[in-house]
Amino acid sequence: MDADLAAGLLAGVAAAVLFGLAAVVQARAVRGDARSTQGLGPFVRWAVGNPWMMAVVAAYLVGFVLHAVAIWLLPLYLAQASIALSLPVTALASARLSEILTRSGWLGIAAVTGGLVLLAVGAGSAGEVVEGAGFAIGLVLALGVLLVVGVLARRAGAVTLGTLAGLGYAGSALAVRGVDLPLSPAIVASALAVPAFGVLAFWLYSLALDRALVSTATAPMITAQTFLPALVGLAWLGDGVRDGWGLAIAAGLVLATAGTMLLQRAQESSSR
Repeated sequence: MDADLAAGLLAGVAAAVLFGLAAVVQARAVRGDARSTQGLGPFVRWAVGNPWMMAVVAAYLVGFVLHAVAIWLLPLYLAQASIALSLPVTALASARLSEILTRSGWLGIAAVTGGLVLLAVGAGSAGEVVEGAGFAIGLVLALGVLLVVGVLARRAGAVTLGTLAGLGYAGSALAVRGVDLPLSPAIVASALAVPAFGVLAFWLYSLALDRALVSTATAPMITAQTFLPALVGLAWLGDGVRDGWGLAIAAGLVLATAGTMLLQRAQESSSR
């Protein structure tokens, strides 16, 4: 195995474990305080004063550094697929919250994980760092749109909020591809977009965790944060696919989408 590929996968898997465990602690924290469901500003102030949320932030920061290493060394769809392994970690750890998934819920997790791992099978070469004002401007515009949509949808269901959180984390992952040296105004804008997308996604994910099982909120988030960077990476950022493995990418998309729907149905059934 290529050294960069091995190092990137190791970093991605380590990040997935941190993200998976942190999600359960995050769910426990937000469910224990009504202030966590308020607006973005009050949420940030509450989180800063909550030691459990600060521990979650620390875990996410370490995980993000590892994730960034994976993004630099791997095609975006493979880097994001490795993060999908946080879903079974989350599902197992959420038993600490007395959340027991049904058989269809576990089938959904298997489908999401299997579908996203299929992306790894078709992995080609990683694209180069993106330079130029157009990419940075696109990131800033996307951040503004997601902020408006997120504020308007803050009382929506867990699947919607999880999906929006996934789009936020996808934006953060894409922004990493625009960070390099030497610095320029476009690179600085891309670098600032990384934490901005991350904070917005963290808030939306916390809202989702307050309204559903951890796995139910996490599945659409992981699906969204995988597919968007995968498509953008393939279409515009120069990420490659192994010859003859295009169908594996399509099959992974179908499996992960079906798995998300199964998890949503399992949540609806258990709440009746």
